Amino acid sequence: MIRVTNLVKQHGQTPILNGATLEVQKGQVAALVGPSGSGKSTLLRCVNGLEAFQEGEIAVGDALKLTGGSAPPKAALLALRRTVGMVFQQFNLFPHMTALKNVMSGPVYALGKPEAEAEATAKGLLARVGLADKHDAKPAQLSGGQQQRVAIARALAVNPAAILFDEPTSALDPKMSAEVMRVIDDLADDAALQVAMVIVTHDLAAVRRIADVVHVLGGGKVTFSGPPDEAFAPNGPAADLL
Repeated sequence: MIRVTNLVKQHGQTPILNGATLEVQKGQVAALVGPSGSGKSTLLRCVNGLEAFQEGEIAVGDALKLTGGSAPPKAALLALRRTVGMVFQQFNLFPHMTALKNVMSGPVYALGKPEAEAEATAKGLLARVGLADKHDAKPAQLSGGQQQRVAIARALAVNPAAILFDEPTSALDPKMSAEVMRVIDDLADDAALQVAMVIVTHDLAAVRRIADVVHVLGGGKVTFSGPPDEAFAPNGPAADLL
């Protein structure tokens, strides 16, 4: 579903990614782990077209490709964001919209769905993330955990082929973090959903619980790709992160 090949990303003269390569399969839950500053969030932002990169290629499905060193056409970026949803650290909800309108926004404005259809979908997704009673609440009236759950519902609303989670619990206290991780656990356990999920998180207990594959970043490259048991084994490539 997602193929990243020899990705090179620099900020000025500072290298962030230096030949990173990985694959994520349809329906797979993949975790990106590594020390702070290893480029995990940058890689996600490149996959969703939020940051340009200098070299390499990113392919999503069979049709969407981004190539290093060239600005993608607006039509390609729009198609990409219809295919790949993203959940950010700081929620990024529209502050003037209710929870329901936030979740409806993608289907209505990006996909051109009728409002009645989008509303029915949004209500179902808010119920799925435990917020059936918060349709009319605006972000300022919600806790951080509730806002993040609205953001997850919004990402799901466009029926994406993949969802990228960029440290979705880093801005939350332990109780709210647990609320959000329960939702992500539920999505990961839903075999019928068939959405590829890529999670950047420092919650390694969650990674060991829900990830099918762990990609370890270091030195700008993916140094290991494999099952959590191997990644976090006593002498494994991610053991020093525990």
